[in-house]
Amino acid sequence: MRVHHLNCVSGCPLGGYLMDGRSVASLRGRLTSHCLLVESRAGLVLVDTGYGLRDVSAPTSRLHPLMLALMRPELREAMTARRQIEALGFDPRDVRHVVLTHLDFDHAGGLDDFPGATVHLLGRERDAAVARATALDRMRYRPAQWATRDRWRTYGGDPAERWFGFDDVAEVDGVGPEVLLVPLVGHTLGHAGVAVRRDHDWLLLAGDAYFFHAEMHPERPRCTPGLRLYQTMMEKDRAARLSNQRRLRELRAAAGAEVTVVCSHDVTEFERVSGRRFDEPAPRERPPADLDPRRGPSA
Repeated sequence: MRVHHLNCVSGCPLGGYLMDGRSVASLRGRLTSHCLLVESRAGLVLVDTGYGLRDVSAPTSRLHPLMLALMRPELREAMTARRQIEALGFDPRDVRHVVLTHLDFDHAGGLDDFPGATVHLLGRERDAAVARATALDRMRYRPAQWATRDRWRTYGGDPAERWFGFDDVAEVDGVGPEVLLVPLVGHTLGHAGVAVRRDHDWLLLAGDAYFFHAEMHPERPRCTPGLRLYQTMMEKDRAARLSNQRRLRELRAAAGAEVTVVCSHDVTEFERVSGRRFDEPAPRERPPADLDPRRGPSA
């Protein structure tokens, strides 16, 4: 399957180098909202949505004021998933499935831009997001972004598979074994990674299971002070979060070239796997010859 890497609006938190490890000339760091557009046999599959068109046009009505001030997203319409999908030559109406790592505002803001898509996520994430039981939950989970709630399909509790040692892994209904929900609880109570089968390997978008590429170093993992503080502030289960970071390091070491692991917010990782600058939208191109945008990829 062909996979396109989209940065669907950058966050610009205060902290510069202490946040992202690379912004030496600015007081603000840069964090991606790394999403995937997958050309599958079931049609187009979007993994996470980043910020959406309505977040760009009316941010104060959709995002919590504290999170808006803290993250200071660079709200460019051209960087939304819908506009980048159009630039790639596809019809956004042919996004049949959206698979979410979790429902945080910077991962689910574009759901409204794909009203015909089935949205797939872990049931525990849906339950925590709907309950919004704590002040933190009310800041991170934004019901104004959820006009498509009647199209949500949740997972968990049913017989599930194993994947490279990870338990309770679920195939995405309607897509099949090429796209998997891999529970990586900690950042939220229903957080997941999304594994996508490519021609010769797997790509795992680990969401917010970690934030900084050096956290995956097998012997000396480290994180910038700013992102370490942010992860601690946002975590719902610290022991599970740190355990899953360790398991991801072990996966990278054991699987080698079989699995590429990336997180949602690291600029260095995004530029490495996409082959372009993080602040550039997907290049305008035509879809491959075997793809009819009205039907999705041919078998």
